[in-house]
Amino acid sequence: MRISAKTDYAIRAAVELASRSPAGELVKAETVAEAQKIPLRFLLTILSELRHSGLVESRRGQDGGYRLARPAATIAVADVIRAIDGPLANVAGTRPEALELSGSAEPLREVWISLRSSIRAVLEHVTLADVVARDLPGDVTAMAEKPDAWLPR
Repeated sequence: MRISAKTDYAIRAAVELASRSPAGELVKAETVAEAQKIPLRFLLTILSELRHSGLVESRRGQDGGYRLARPAATIAVADVIRAIDGPLANVAGTRPEALELSGSAEPLREVWISLRSSIRAVLEHVTLADVVARDLPGDVTAMAEKPDAWLPR
């Protein structure tokens, strides 16, 4: 799975909002940009996309800013990724279950569906609140503790 810079920035921005406004206070885009080292103009585009997806709310004006539209504990990392990039797993823009493979390649559909399931097992179960609290779900931590998980291939 490839995480684009835009998606990485979106996740980091959402985590920053979760950490800076646990009670729903508004946070300036400039504050988020500076804290996460995200170019402000790029961040504003990302925040707009997150707002259109219903994950972020905003208010204009001197006292304006951004905040999560719902509690951080109810927003999974997968929600942010989908808001920016769409489905978590697809093959050439097609969802795995819609692939029409034939012959010797037919079993690949199950491979792609299994891959999507594995991705969901992590990204749908880690919330912004988990990241802020530095308290990831045990199964996620267990996967990261495997020695070969850290080896590049």
